[in-house]
Amino acid sequence: MIFTVTPNPVLDRTLTVREIVFDEMTRAAAVREDCGGKGFNVSRALYALGVESVAMGFVGGATGRRLEAGLHGLGIATDLTRIAGETRTNIVITEAESGRYVKVNEAGPAVQPAELAAFFDRVRATAQPGDVWALCGSLPLGTPPDFYARLIVSLQTRGAKALLDTSGEPLRLGLEACPYLVKPNAVEAQALTGRAILSDVDAVAAAEAFLAQGVQVVALSLGAEGLLLATPEMRVRARPPRVTVRNPTGAGDALLAGLIYALRASLPLEALARWGVASGTVAAMQEGVSVGTLAEVGAFCARVSVG
Repeated sequence: MIFTVTPNPVLDRTLTVREIVFDEMTRAAAVREDCGGKGFNVSRALYALGVESVAMGFVGGATGRRLEAGLHGLGIATDLTRIAGETRTNIVITEAESGRYVKVNEAGPAVQPAELAAFFDRVRATAQPGDVWALCGSLPLGTPPDFYARLIVSLQTRGAKALLDTSGEPLRLGLEACPYLVKPNAVEAQALTGRAILSDVDAVAAAEAFLAQGVQVVALSLGAEGLLLATPEMRVRARPPRVTVRNPTGAGDALLAGLIYALRASLPLEALARWGVASGTVAAMQEGVSVGTLAEVGAFCARVSVG
């Protein structure tokens, strides 16, 4: 089974305007709401690829209930931990023609110790050998920075595979627990290694630094430049063609979903890289926080160059 964990989920509210103008009233031409948070985005992308998953995380208040109902409406199973605080809402304002946007993220509610304990009880009762768990995003207030590290240990001692996509101190501590796969972007890799990612040589050096900590697969996301996928035995550099990007929000999460899709099918590393880059790129080409279908992503794989 595949599980996604989103400790700090969000309701993404996108307002489309003709032009972003400061210090004046602007009317929205369109309004869209999406179930957000990195793990939820992974679950949505997996569902579009025909793969079932269970979305886990903390939700609270009326916004949390809307998120849960929204996920169910999308066909995604959930096992969510209720908290007393109100789930956050993020606002994206995007220009209709240019595609430029402004995004404002709320910090989110605080999670109490008893709520954290309830979540870990659920994990211990659920995790099975062979499961894949995608651990994604920022941590809410009240959550210790070693949250992911503890979760990785709990999962992998039960025979599950932990895939980690976070940043900062939670990433550093999570690496010490040796997750199966880690998916940093260039900024996150630079923050951890102290080395800017300005070339493929820099990317390889960063990936090797992650591998040296015991990670089995490093998926270094390079935005519009694609992906470096590395294991102790092999390096694969995948590049997408130039495309029109409509909304990059959630593209990295779709990339992770593409990797999970290929992992589930036991495809070779080059195919993993193609599916990851294709899934992320097709998602960035959509309006709003959207993802590509299995047919769209599969067709796009042939346009991804691998070397």
